[in-house]
Amino acid sequence: MTRGSTTRRDVRDRLDDVIAACAAILRYVDDRRLPEDLVHDAVRMRLVEIGEVVRVLPAAVTAGEPSIPWSRVSDLGERLTRRYFDTTRAVVFGTARTDVPLLAEAARRLRAAQP
Repeated sequence: MTRGSTTRRDVRDRLDDVIAACAAILRYVDDRRLPEDLVHDAVRMRLVEIGEVVRVLPAAVTAGEPSIPWSRVSDLGERLTRRYFDTTRAVVFGTARTDVPLLAEAARRLRAAQP
């Protein structure tokens, strides 16, 4: 990308990004052949990606799934970026196994509702 240019992405694209990142996380944690430290790093990076995407989703869109704590999802991305040393593996893997499937389903429903 050239300096000063911007890439315009619509809500559908951003929700697709969340769905793809969630799918990747679930693949990583389910693949027992991968070393745990590699999975940890990959999951953290995808959670950062999800946090960045969620940060720019319009509130009018995320309001369609009120059971998801959208601000906490965004904050997690920020925390993993700025306070990476303060996040345990248990939090990362717990989030991946428990929260990511719920987030993926919510993002799919929001994506389906987009015109």
